[in-house]
Amino acid sequence: MSKEKQRREALIYHAKPQPGKIKVVPTKPYATQRDLALAYSPGVAEPCLEIEKNKDDVYKYTAKGNTVAVISNGTAVLGLGNIGPEASKPVMEGKSLLFKIFADIDGIDIELDTEDIDKFVETVKCIAPTFGGINLEDIKAPEAFEIERRLKEELDIPVMHDDQHGTAIISAAALLNALELANKKIEDVKIVISGAGAAAISCSRLYRAFGAKQENMVMLDSKGVIRNDRDSLSPQKAEFATHRKIDTLEEAMVGADVFIGLSIADLVSQDMLLSMAKDPIVFAMANPNPEIDYDLACKTREDVIMATGRSDHPNQVNNVLGFPFIFRGALDVRATKINEEMKMAAVRALAELTKEPVPEQVNITYDITRLTFGREYIIPKPFDPRLIAKIPPAVAKAAIESGVAKAPIQDWDKYEEELLSRSGNDEKFMRSLHNRAKANPKKIVFAEAELLDVLKAAQIVYEEGIAIPILLGHKPTIEKLKKELEFDAEVAIIDPRDDTSSELRTIYAKSLFEQRKRKGETEYSARVNMGKRNYFGSMMVLEGAADGMISGYSRAYPKVLKPVFEVIGRAKGVKNASTVNVMITDRGPLFLGDTSININPNAEELAEIAQMTANVAATFGFEPVVAMLSYANYGSSSHIQAKKVREAVSILHDKNPDLIVDGEIQTDFAFDPELRSTNFPFSKLGGKKVNTLIFPNLDSANITYKLLKSLNKAHSIGPIMVGLRKSVHILQLGASVDEMVNMAAVAVIDVQERQKRKESHIAKSTK
Repeated sequence: MSKEKQRREALIYHAKPQPGKIKVVPTKPYATQRDLALAYSPGVAEPCLEIEKNKDDVYKYTAKGNTVAVISNGTAVLGLGNIGPEASKPVMEGKSLLFKIFADIDGIDIELDTEDIDKFVETVKCIAPTFGGINLEDIKAPEAFEIERRLKEELDIPVMHDDQHGTAIISAAALLNALELANKKIEDVKIVISGAGAAAISCSRLYRAFGAKQENMVMLDSKGVIRNDRDSLSPQKAEFATHRKIDTLEEAMVGADVFIGLSIADLVSQDMLLSMAKDPIVFAMANPNPEIDYDLACKTREDVIMATGRSDHPNQVNNVLGFPFIFRGALDVRATKINEEMKMAAVRALAELTKEPVPEQVNITYDITRLTFGREYIIPKPFDPRLIAKIPPAVAKAAIESGVAKAPIQDWDKYEEELLSRSGNDEKFMRSLHNRAKANPKKIVFAEAELLDVLKAAQIVYEEGIAIPILLGHKPTIEKLKKELEFDAEVAIIDPRDDTSSELRTIYAKSLFEQRKRKGETEYSARVNMGKRNYFGSMMVLEGAADGMISGYSRAYPKVLKPVFEVIGRAKGVKNASTVNVMITDRGPLFLGDTSININPNAEELAEIAQMTANVAATFGFEPVVAMLSYANYGSSSHIQAKKVREAVSILHDKNPDLIVDGEIQTDFAFDPELRSTNFPFSKLGGKKVNTLIFPNLDSANITYKLLKSLNKAHSIGPIMVGLRKSVHILQLGASVDEMVNMAAVAVIDVQERQKRKESHIAKSTK
């Protein structure tokens, strides 16, 4: 993608369909006059009077306790410098977005038009009653130190300058683990810190709190080594001035155990790295390019333990691992501040989490067979779902133990459940989906590429590295649209009706005829069909010219299904192909089957649908908990439809006793574990959270998923085709560009999984 096109897309993203990235939405009913009378006048007077009597009741009756102000004056915006308050607003909105999606905290961005410390502090103090916490952001040093110090002293709510403490907390956790792997003690190691800004000072202080010795630390700024005989040092720099008579980074690196980079790209040479001690720990955190390239460092020293700020290398030091969860824990106990004990608790929790068994969902997201504590995994991944249940409780406990919590938690098990319930619909599933596809992209046919939205989807898929698109359709039309879209990449364009495709048409027609000659296909009809894109694209997949295909944007589902079934056919051992829709809801992903194909399956077919749907859930890293839905509960009706579901459950229990599945059960009982356990304590679903729903027929499945999509605005991924020999997926008529991009990612992951199963089978057969 050209820089100009990238620039334009970024501007459109922030401007459309409405300006900005965040908005305020009601949390209470407001449909009736009664609702409005309670929300405002006269009902609103009652909580006002209660708060007047007891100021702390503001947490009981308002959103204060879940609201954090993201405050900046735009004087030190990452990578952009002093750009001013208005220009910093997109960044602050982005930070507010991260608060919401990672920890369900309402972040409100506030940009202050002042560089005066007194005015800044006074303004924040005046607005502080609105908020449960203050996140300071992108304020230049040394003013940032003084602003944070004063606000922490003068306010009774948590205040944290994330630029200082976020990097410090994450890197400290990584450092503790790296030192353990290197068999070194923090009090013994020699540490070089390149950079003397807010983050570098905070990192150094936190490392010192964990035992690093001041005399073993050397800090450098743009002028070189910060020595105690240098003039005009700020108090912060003077704190870390060394007595050693050295001047350069090259000198400082000799014999050093740890390098902490918070400076500029390509500052560290191979010779410097070679001069370090055995098992050197190098955290090159300059963004976007580190102080030494990751691959170069690993090539230079096989014993290096490396971390960067980049997501495309192992061990990313990413502040999103810290600030959302630290504020979550602080808010939940109404902490009056974020103190050293709370920060250190977050460090220890992150370090410990790295050593615990990693959920398969995380392995799948990063396309890694098995993440385990080691040199390439010293810090958790940002998409680890355990973070919200691990870090906030550690921070909250530290707040309680250090005496700064005004509302201590009594039931920690219940608190953990509440935290997990906050991590439902936040687009994590979609990010995981795309990242996994990008790890090993495949060739995907777009069978309707001459249509603008389809081509847009193909362009995004290509530019994001999700898949390698193959475009089917009228070549001049596609090339014209590509030019309009500035889609200038060299990708394959094939017109099945063009003379240039005649040889392939002949080959594919012959193959189709041989495959279906006893099923009504003639040589003539096979040749005609190969001029049709869905037949031609399906044959490309079957013959290995492509890995997968998506189609159906412009045609009714059954019309696309016919050529796919005729060419691709069912996988070995599958009686009926079916589909799964993944609905991204507030309670997390729901896997719905079958939403598109089988009109009224019998018990055996329903059991097969359930098993294939459960397999899809497992493919995406979720343990399937399957509810077989009905209008009846556990034998309460003898009607044939209820009996069918009951029989399907019995088949599944016999064939796959390890699968968590039960029914027949009504939807409300399926979704409410307490209601279920009270009325049906024998249920195999137990107290588990159901994530897979199997419907008795196509009517109920299709209606449900479209209701969820239309009324609840739940994102839908699908229909995902299951039970075919190859990866082909049929879109819903008029699917959006985003839906097509998601389905392309699904197609890639489908191919990846098929290849893994094939490789596993080959490996087992050769033993």
